Amino acid sequence: MASKAAIATVICVMFLAGSSVSYPLHASCDVQWRFGISCADVMAKIVAQINAWQGSSGCAQGGEKCLYSLQSSSSSSIAAKHETPVRHYIDDLTFTADSPTADSCAVHGHSASKVWYSIMDYGTNYCNLANLITGSGLDRVSGYSETTSNKVCTQFTSADCTLY
Repeated sequence: MASKAAIATVICVMFLAGSSVSYPLHASCDVQWRFGISCADVMAKIVAQINAWQGSSGCAQGGEKCLYSLQSSSSSSIAAKHETPVRHYIDDLTFTADSPTADSCAVHGHSASKVWYSIMDYGTNYCNLANLITGSGLDRVSGYSETTSNKVCTQFTSADCTLY
């Protein structure tokens, strides 16, 4: 069991690290996307990609396009988990459809490490989300756009989604 002093030290380090960089205090990522197709189509494509990358077979080529698991889905939200293949860390993912119309959809994506002390992640939480979008081909639909930044997405600008 960790001592109170050790826990206090970790919390102080997390606070100081968070105040000296423009990243979230906990390894996580928020992304906003726009697509020129219906939310029903967007959500179906994301669910299909999560299901396609459930097992460990996608890990064999390197990268982390594997070990996703669908927790729940509806017409406006998806909850999933992603396990990193090497260290087996678990990240929680959500996709929420906002302002749907017949021919466009805005989606908010969120990924967060379940490890409470995780501060930096080399862009893993961004890649958890972005890999599903690119894997499903949603980055190639008309009207596609993506908005995020280091301020809301840990190490976004240094993310290498061929690795994570």
